[in-house]
Amino acid sequence: MSYQISASGMTAQRIRMDVISNNIANANTMVTNEGGPYRRREVIFEAPGSKFSESMSTARRRLNRVIGSGVKIQRIMEDKSENAFVKIYDPGHPFADPNGIVLRPNINVTAEMVNIVDASRAYEANVTTFNSYKQMQSKALTIGGGQ
Repeated sequence: MSYQISASGMTAQRIRMDVISNNIANANTMVTNEGGPYRRREVIFEAPGSKFSESMSTARRRLNRVIGSGVKIQRIMEDKSENAFVKIYDPGHPFADPNGIVLRPNINVTAEMVNIVDASRAYEANVTTFNSYKQMQSKALTIGGGQ
């Protein structure tokens, strides 16, 4: 179970880093398949609970508490707000509208870099936890072995 929790965290953070990298790579993309500028994307996580009442005390069983079972990605959300684009006046630009306004992706590369560092550290924390579980399992196997 503990391995699955850490593995789900590593998978979720890896996907988050991929999405952030895609945002940075497309910070200046003016044309997409949908026809407009690139829209920033964000990963939405979900904490699926699983009930472990069979291993809890009677009092806790009555409370029917939920113990975490890792994380999963609920969806990757595209920014649909009216702030998704920056409006720049540039009448000579080939993508300018009749009023001379050009829409550009509203992606703050500095903020995205902070997000990728955060995701990277969360990934590393899950790796550390995974390795700690592995070491505890290894030590548990040697208990009573008489060394």
